[in-house]
Amino acid sequence: MAPTLRRVTAMAPLHLEVLAGSGVLDRQVRWVAVSELEDPTPFLEGGELLLTTGMRLGPDTALPYVSRLVARGVAGLGFGVGLSHEDVPPELVTAAAEAGLPLIEVPRDTPFIAIGKAVSELLAAEQYEEISRAFAAQGRLTRAALQAEGMNSVIERLAREIDGWALLLDAAGAVRHAARAGRPDARARALEPELARLRTPGAPSSIAVSTPGDHVIVQPLGRRGFFAVGSARPFTPIGHTIVNAAGSLLTLGLEQGREQRTAERRVRAAVLRLLLAGERAAAGETLAAIGGELPAEPFVVLACDTDESHAQGFPHRDLTVMLTHAEEAEEAIALASRRGKVGASGPVGYAELAQGIDQAERALASAAPVARFPELAGQGLLSLLDPATAAAFSSALLAPLREYGSRADLIESLRAYLACNGHWDAAAQRLGVHRHTLRYRMRRVSELLGRDLDDPAARAELWIALSCGPR
Repeated sequence: MAPTLRRVTAMAPLHLEVLAGSGVLDRQVRWVAVSELEDPTPFLEGGELLLTTGMRLGPDTALPYVSRLVARGVAGLGFGVGLSHEDVPPELVTAAAEAGLPLIEVPRDTPFIAIGKAVSELLAAEQYEEISRAFAAQGRLTRAALQAEGMNSVIERLAREIDGWALLLDAAGAVRHAARAGRPDARARALEPELARLRTPGAPSSIAVSTPGDHVIVQPLGRRGFFAVGSARPFTPIGHTIVNAAGSLLTLGLEQGREQRTAERRVRAAVLRLLLAGERAAAGETLAAIGGELPAEPFVVLACDTDESHAQGFPHRDLTVMLTHAEEAEEAIALASRRGKVGASGPVGYAELAQGIDQAERALASAAPVARFPELAGQGLLSLLDPATAAAFSSALLAPLREYGSRADLIESLRAYLACNGHWDAAAQRLGVHRHTLRYRMRRVSELLGRDLDDPAARAELWIALSCGPR
């Protein structure tokens, strides 16, 4: 932070006296400029302490001179006396007081260069202090990253360093950890436009959003997530430095965590192979080496879409398998279902593990987001079929009937015939046709499909095709 006019004017060796604007001396001085021009504003950026001896100032030019300086955003005006003017012109004092511009008298014995050096030293000291604070904050963040809950600890530390809130988000934008964030899920939803922008090719390295009372920075962590921070005050340069340092630590933590999770999943895959081979003792010892524990019998097998976020899962082919105690199965199913489809077996023991995995896979293959194998029988045989595959089978099998050129609806006639279990009179009555007409149609169906309608297997196959196809 730059030094204020109050601090500059309080420096005893400079012998400065404030003549006007004493109520706004907390303005920051970003530099010292010296000019004798009647209009120096084209050469100023704003925030300067402008020094002049008033060589070109007269009674009629004081007011427009001050007005131009105020419009440019000059922090204050220092007027050197004893050269062009023995005293600060009263009209200049009046104009500065009315405009709210700090006016400072610089005595003849105080060279302008001394004021410039003093402000430069204050700026350098402030910059050194900011750098020191940034290094100290980076050290605290690094120590937080070395803790057991490394990434979460960094988020907690970051929120304290910026005196605000912080969120760690996964690649989908879901909250992984939050610190001092109030309603973290609501904050994450509010950031969805920024996250969508950061996912696009050529996206910026970060996005800053400012609203009254809330200044937010969002940064991606490679392709594996994001983090967001917010503060009631705008971020200073040191604040940006701290946020960037946290981003580097979080990115590194994600990569290290990914490697660790990959290695752990290999161990868990080996544990599952040992269990399927009947080596329960060896499997338990191997799992214990990475801090895991086998559930007691009976347990329920869960099959989930492959997802590394299932930390307690066992990789199995293209799925993740989890074993959970039967009494805790419903809670485990609810947690797993938040990330995708889940299939659950009935209660099994280690001797029936292969059977439990098979049941869980069959349940997962059903159309339901959450399916339990014991419930599938009550849902009927068709619930076990993949909808897309069943529809394709129906379309291919019944295509000759749909393409048949006669006006007779062979598909609806076949449906009625099968629904009436092959009873001609009942089926003909349902269709509103003579039974001889229905017999003719069924012979045509048999010829077109190449199937014997008296064969129970053929009837079952056709009924499944009719049930899975469009009405």
